[in-house]
Amino acid sequence: MNEFIQILLFLILFIALAPLLGKYMAKVFMGENHFMKPVFSWLERFVYRICGIRSDEEMNWKTYTFGVLLFNLFGMVFLFLLQMLQSYLPLNTEKLPNVSWHLSFNTAASFMTNTNWQSYSGENTLSYLVQMLGLTVQNFVSAATGIAVVLALIRGLTRKTTEDLGNFWVDMTRSVLYVLLPLSILFTIVLVGQGTVQTFSHYVNATTLQEANQVIPLGPAASQIAIKDLGTNGGGFFGANSAHPFENPTPFANFLIMLALIIISAGLVFTYGYYAKSKRQAWTIFITMLILFIAGLSLSLWAEYGHNNVLNVSGSMEGKETRFGVMNSVLYSVTTTVTSNGSVNCMHDSLSPLSGMVAMFNIMLGEIIFGGVGSGLYGMVIFIILTVFIAGLMVGRTPEYLGKKVEAFEVKMAILGILASSIVIKLFSAIACSVPAGLAGLNNAGPHGLSEILYAFSSAAGNNGSAYGGLNTNTVFYNLMIGVGMIIGRFGVIVPVMAIAGSMAKKKITPVTLGTFRTDNSLFVILLLSVILIVGGLTFFPPLALGPIVEHLLMNLGVTY
Repeated sequence: MNEFIQILLFLILFIALAPLLGKYMAKVFMGENHFMKPVFSWLERFVYRICGIRSDEEMNWKTYTFGVLLFNLFGMVFLFLLQMLQSYLPLNTEKLPNVSWHLSFNTAASFMTNTNWQSYSGENTLSYLVQMLGLTVQNFVSAATGIAVVLALIRGLTRKTTEDLGNFWVDMTRSVLYVLLPLSILFTIVLVGQGTVQTFSHYVNATTLQEANQVIPLGPAASQIAIKDLGTNGGGFFGANSAHPFENPTPFANFLIMLALIIISAGLVFTYGYYAKSKRQAWTIFITMLILFIAGLSLSLWAEYGHNNVLNVSGSMEGKETRFGVMNSVLYSVTTTVTSNGSVNCMHDSLSPLSGMVAMFNIMLGEIIFGGVGSGLYGMVIFIILTVFIAGLMVGRTPEYLGKKVEAFEVKMAILGILASSIVIKLFSAIACSVPAGLAGLNNAGPHGLSEILYAFSSAAGNNGSAYGGLNTNTVFYNLMIGVGMIIGRFGVIVPVMAIAGSMAKKKITPVTLGTFRTDNSLFVILLLSVILIVGGLTFFPPLALGPIVEHLLMNLGVTY
């Protein structure tokens, strides 16, 4: 009953808070007055002045996309060099050496793409300066990039006969100053109050009860943890991520972190509704996401509490944090994989086969169940365009969405966006399973070994960042393959989405008639769910059948390998 109440409270809070945050963000990005404007408006104007930004000048989709790509390229190069020169820079209290070139590439690609995949342990690899100036800054701007892209798409869908999609630099600035920064400051204070460390002190040497020497890592963790969760980043300050007591010190902190993972992504759905002047459109998308979330959570809980014939237990604590237990570990694993966050408070490698499959499948769908900040919503819109197109074919009408015709170009771009991550997951996994360099990193044989490789490239393509712990990825092969996969998974979707935004913005809005196919009712929810599951099922059922499903069947037979 206690666990049921926690889940119910979690759902009630985020369902109640999402519309409120969505309304606030709509005011921010529409340039209306809001309660944070007097606090940061001077800083917004200062940023525009020193950067030479004309806030009233809007961009077409090509200029906007160029700004996105150029800014992120600069951020990746800067973070790469920061790691390569780490030993020569200040705030390196533990005298950590420079990071290898292939790990620097992987980490730079990871944090630039909002993936935060980590082939290293933070406390043993990166200095305080790199953690703050490199990783934390990218946590802010990569999340703001996702918000900016979805805002451009929203404007393209809701404006008529124009090429203007807003200004990338303005959207970025407002995302950071009025959304990410205030929430992060507040959440940092709460985390510090709960016991998350925030210090520049040296690591502490302690003597254990067995009279052995133990090094206790410290650092400015709370400020990075706040934005890693709110910005759906996920990169841990420490190697154990949110299973580490210095990152996630109490059950209450754990509850707030899970809420932080999902709240901005959920809120942006309602921001979309305000732009479209239709709350029903927002609730249709939100309910679709919520159904998929609850379905995955239910299956994962059932699988995790089921009897394990290999271990001969029900509700196994293998790989779980004893402070949080099975339910909080499962709820966290589902929340972090539906939101492309990637932080973990338990080891996903130790989840039951079906529970691990749920986490993997959440990512494989393209991180559209709330998803990353901004990226989840624009990923869902891709599936909405496909659903509208298929429904139009079935009834013999020209497909329309929000009064605009969906034509061949938009459908082609939507397909490209879906194929980008699918190709990375299946092709890159196949390569890793076929070459000695890919198989060398495996810690497990059989279907679980396949699941480890499949999860790694799913996490990269979906820009999630979580991992099965049994695969050694700090090698030249995996650092390069996963790094490239993260870049394709991010910008292979962003570019088609921006093309859709530019194409839709030019179109007229057709008045609603009795023959218009509605996209704001329960029928559309059912159709949208069907398209999502059919596309996901047809694409990924074969590898899932060979991995977690076979492993589940073997577990029921009590077979080990």
